[in-house]
Amino acid sequence: MEDGYPQLLETFLEDSERRLSQLHEAKDASELGMAAHSFKGSSSNMGAMGLAALCQQLEERVRQQPLYGIEDLINRIDKEYLEVQRFYRDERQRISAQ
Repeated sequence: MEDGYPQLLETFLEDSERRLSQLHEAKDASELGMAAHSFKGSSSNMGAMGLAALCQQLEERVRQQPLYGIEDLINRIDKEYLEVQRFYRDERQRISAQ
């Protein structure tokens, strides 16, 4: 796994960008819920538990109508992802330097 770790980090970062786009481009609660669910799973698998928890909150929130106020939660996901992204990019560089 050690040799594949940098690729795993890169795949997660690329995949996360697509998942964020899906959150922002969702046209209805169903699409938003599916995007949040997928992002929650990948974040959890990578140990980004804060991000996974926010995605779970969004997944649960879209089941309630009306959808007012979800913008704040999506903004929180965006901010948390920036922290996760920074951490994993630093981690990728650290591993590459060894």
